[in-house]
Amino acid sequence: MTDAGSGSGEGFAEGEGFAVGGNFAEGEGFAAGEGEGTYLYAVARDPLPAPAGVAGAPVRTIAHAGLVAYVSTVPLERFGEEPLRRLLEDMDWLAETARAHHLVVDTVAALTTTAPVRLVTVYADDAQVADLLERRENDFLRLLEHVTGRREWGVKAYAVQPAEQEHPQQSAEAHAGRPGTAYLQRRRTSLRGREQARRQALQRADHIHRALAAVAAAGLRHRAQDPRLSGRDAPMLLNGAYLVDQERDAEFADLVATFGGDGVELRMTGPWAPYSFTVMEAT
Repeated sequence: MTDAGSGSGEGFAEGEGFAVGGNFAEGEGFAAGEGEGTYLYAVARDPLPAPAGVAGAPVRTIAHAGLVAYVSTVPLERFGEEPLRRLLEDMDWLAETARAHHLVVDTVAALTTTAPVRLVTVYADDAQVADLLERRENDFLRLLEHVTGRREWGVKAYAVQPAEQEHPQQSAEAHAGRPGTAYLQRRRTSLRGREQARRQALQRADHIHRALAAVAAAGLRHRAQDPRLSGRDAPMLLNGAYLVDQERDAEFADLVATFGGDGVELRMTGPWAPYSFTVMEAT
């Protein structure tokens, strides 16, 4: 089993639910060596048809211990530990692999309760996957019960810098003094205003997260995304994931809509398969 390390969530589609590596136990989820390995997408209770997976490989199922694993056979010369360390630096390859992985997971999740597995979780063979299902049967069943009837929504909050406005009296006083002194005064005033606005925006983001988590069955905050990933220059104040009962989707969306404005811009994405809420702790 290979493990190229784990990344924080965010990244498949609209920045949601991305992570690399097995999400079961430390060191579990990456195969090493030559030949072929078994790529794991998700675990569910029901065997269903799924589209082609990573590298165009057919998706099949492994049934064991009352659970069904969705897998593909992949070459370890590309999906083994060392090749993956190189390929994970190739953003085009990563994006293509992520899209294929997500398509399989989303197709299955649309039809049955599903516990998604992180990107590029690869085992040495089917027997290792069956062993995983047997060892972690209770964990998987508990996760599947937890996410039944629920979907993941993402909410991102950005700090929007308002246009600076100079009070006429301040402007007159500043221009009446020496130019250098006036500039420094304006600069200090601007910095104080920005810092105050930043603190207020962070406080609002905390409030927004608490309010959304109260409506959701579960909520968590991912690390703020790098602007290169988010595609936004504005600072990200909140990168939240929320597991919401489907009958409360509209209520949740309405609540999100109430929090925009006053220096904070919100963006809601989803629904997604519950990537953020199916990571199992090591045992």
